[in-house]
Order: sequence, then structure tokens, then C-alpha cells
Amino acid sequence: MHEPATLLWLLVQQRQWRYRDFVTAFERAATQAGVLGLTVSEAQFRRWTSGRVKTLPGPDMCRALEQLFDVDAAALFGPPPALSAPVSGAPTAYNLEGDIAMTARDAADEAGAAAAQSVSDTTVDQLRDDALSLARSYGAVSAFDVFRRAKVLRSEAEHQRGLTQVPAQQQDLLIVAGQACALLSTAAFDLGALDDAARLARSAALYGEMARFDPLRAYATGSLAICAYFTGRPSEAVRQARTALSYAGLGDTARRRLLSIEARAHGHLGDRERATRALVASTRQDSGERDELHDDVGGEFAFNEERLLMSNGTTALLVGDGAGAETTAQRALDLVSSRPPARQSASVRGKASADLAAAQVLRGDLDAAAVTLETVWAIPAEQRVAGLLERTGTLRRALTGPVFQGAPKAITLGEQIEEFGRLSAPRQWGTGGRLLAIEP
Repeated sequence: MHEPATLLWLLVQQRQWRYRDFVTAFERAATQAGVLGLTVSEAQFRRWTSGRVKTLPGPDMCRALEQLFDVDAAALFGPPPALSAPVSGAPTAYNLEGDIAMTARDAADEAGAAAAQSVSDTTVDQLRDDALSLARSYGAVSAFDVFRRAKVLRSEAEHQRGLTQVPAQQQDLLIVAGQACALLSTAAFDLGALDDAARLARSAALYGEMARFDPLRAYATGSLAICAYFTGRPSEAVRQARTALSYAGLGDTARRRLLSIEARAHGHLGDRERATRALVASTRQDSGERDELHDDVGGEFAFNEERLLMSNGTTALLVGDGAGAETTAQRALDLVSSRPPARQSASVRGKASADLAAAQVLRGDLDAAAVTLETVWAIPAEQRVAGLLERTGTLRRALTGPVFQGAPKAITLGEQIEEFGRLSAPRQWGTGGRLLAIEP
């Protein structure tokens, strides 16, 4: 038989008190003893009855306990008397049946409390589906709408996370919140808010770290690399891309995206050899490995063949390979056109067209560039995002070079580019920030 640890424990057992019964009686006794507003926490109650108290509580606590049990406080925290000795105001026999009943009630109460600290699996599933839907619809809606919806999704995921203590639900909700944060970062970047895009990407990476979900960490770290070379820090971009590539559990799609980002960063550094090596590696990721973010969720988290071609065409331009850029950009455009209309990315079409026009300008063919740019002018204002504006800005600077000095076609194209940027989402929403500083 379990021996009672203290007299206090024995008296509580004999009365069959649970914590809430004890605290009610204690607060009433404290008031009767002239100590108003005194209470005791459940943790303190457990320590008192466990025999782990090495020094007496404060004077007010002792007065309340003595009022409650009519026993000296020092005796309450000492060992109980022999079972044959009388205890003031209580039977002396240890009530094992009462102890069992009280333990059963406590277990039921605490299990019920734990069950209440969870959310419906249906709620978690819905939030997961909302994140998937938002990622897959990214190319069909404006960056502003994505930002607004992702903000609500992240907030709701955090709210539900605060309601549950179930580890699996906690992890699922961390991943959803992290995906929403990653989409917020991408939307902020597209709107030209580069510093805030980087801050949101770091938050998404932190969510991935807390959830032990490396594909999210890799995606967010890749986004940090993009922000770095767009803000004039290509060496930092290389470092971030390589960090992301070191994460475990990545599929071919994730590695393809990160190698393409690394190639672009080397291109911004003017390192043609390393840029070409990373570019070639990005096209050779064919192990068949997948991950739960880039492949299973997909959408904005995916990196399909036309996006790879578009990105690598930009890298070719950065290292001065006009012919390679022209071929790669045209392949990207052909691939976009081969998709069903609902799956044709306006973003890829616009960026690849801008790169193709830049390659045509590089070889001096303004007439071909003018025809190509008709595709760019057709991009709706709300989808004229940072990556596209950076490309048209670069093209605008090329048209002001000495070789085109005074050429009517170059002047006309330059004016069209300026008007195109003036009506863009970053300018309309006033979020251009550093982006506007790199435009002509």
C-alpha cells in the first residue's frame, strides 16, 4: 500500500478532494482567516501534497491552511502520524477506495482537458487545402489578391495552432502557416517590396525549421537568394542557394529551382564558368525524387520546364550569351503556348518575351524585338510584376546605348517600356521601393 507522503496529503485524500475542491475550500478559509484574495495554483497544490516542500509556505498561506484543517502548518507538511493515532477532525484509516476514486476522477478530468486542447481534423484539412489552392492559383490572380488571401490563411493557421496541443496538428498548422508566409513573400516580391519579401521569406524558413519540414526551408531560402541578387548582393545569393541545396528531403523540382537561382546569381557576378555549370546542372535533375511541397503542392512552389527555360534564358543574357538566350527564351515561349489555356503562365510568357526581345536587341534587330514586345504589352497591369519590370528596365537601358543613338525605333520602344512600367502593379500600389530605383 502506498504510504501517504504528508499529513496534508492524507487529509486531502480522506476528504476525496480534487484540486478544484481544495482551492474552493482554501480560498474560503483564507477569507475567514482575514487574508483576502489568496489562492493557490494547481502546480503548488501538487507540490504541497507530494511531500516535495522543503520549507513552509509564507505566513498567509500557513494561516489559511491552519484555518482550513485546524492543524499546525508545520505538522501539515510533516509525515502523518501512525494510522492508529487520531487526526483532528478526520478518521484515521487510510481510505484506499477513496484514493482510487479520486485518481480516476482526476485522470478523467485531465484527459478531458487535453481533448479540449485540440481542433477538428477537418479544420486542419481545410486549411491545408486552402494553401494548396492558393499556391496553384497564383499565376491566375494578381499578386495583391494572393497577398490578401495568404495573409488571412496565415492568421487562421496561427489561430488554430493556438487552440491545439496535439503535436501532429501543431506540425500541420506550422507547415500551412509557413506555406502562406512563403506565398506572402513571393507576392511582396512581385509587388516590388523587396525588403519585406526577404523578411517574410525568413519567417517562412523559420516555420519550416520549427515544423522540421526542409522543403519549405529550401523554398524560402531560395527566395532569399532571389531577393539578394535583386538588391545587388549576388555573392549572398550564391551562399543562400547553396545553403538551400544542402537541406535533406528535396526532390528534383526543388534542386532544379535552386540550381537555376544559383546560376542567375553567378550570372549577376559575371562568372560565366560557374553560371554555365549551375545552369547545366539544373537541367540534369532526373533522379525521380519528389517532395511534399514542390511536387505534391506544386503551383507557385513548383518549377516546371518553361520556368526553368525562362530563368536560364535570363542567365544566358547576364553572361553575354545572346544566341543561347534567344534559343532558350523561344523554347520557353513555345512550351507555354503548347499548354492548355488555363495552364499558360502569363508571368513566364511575359518574362521570356522580354528576354527574347533583349537578345534580339543584342544582335541589333529592333524590328524583331518590336514584334516580340507586343506579347509583353499584352500582360495585364496587375501582372506586371517585379521580375518582368527588371527585365524591361534592362532592355530600356540597352536601347539607350551608342549603337541605337537617335534611332526612331529605339526611341519608340523606350517610350513604350516606360509607359508599360508606369501602369504596373508596383507603381500603382506604391510598393516599388528599390525596384523603382533600378528602372530607367
